[in-house]
Amino acid sequence: MTTPALWATLAAIGAITFLWRFSFVALWQRLRIPEVAERALAYVPAAVLAAIVAPELLAPENAIQLSLDNERLLAGLAAGMVAWRTQNMVATIGVGMVALWILQALL
Repeated sequence: MTTPALWATLAAIGAITFLWRFSFVALWQRLRIPEVAERALAYVPAAVLAAIVAPELLAPENAIQLSLDNERLLAGLAAGMVAWRTQNMVATIGVGMVALWILQALL
């Protein structure tokens, strides 16, 4: 592929991506989402976060480890307790990281 063809391809892909994403912004003003769907969309960020974090907590070495030897799971449980009690993101991340460091040093 020549250099001009590569740049033309990248520009076309960028334009298509922009137009695709902009179409949702432009149509969003005219479109009314049903209340049930709107309530369901509120759970999407938590579901995505759980899908990213759960495999690292439950299967850090590509095999499920539900034991006291799994320091990531224990640190995740500590962070979960802090999140539940305080609802403070910074405290949750801080406690989770400190717990992981301590558990990694001990185990």
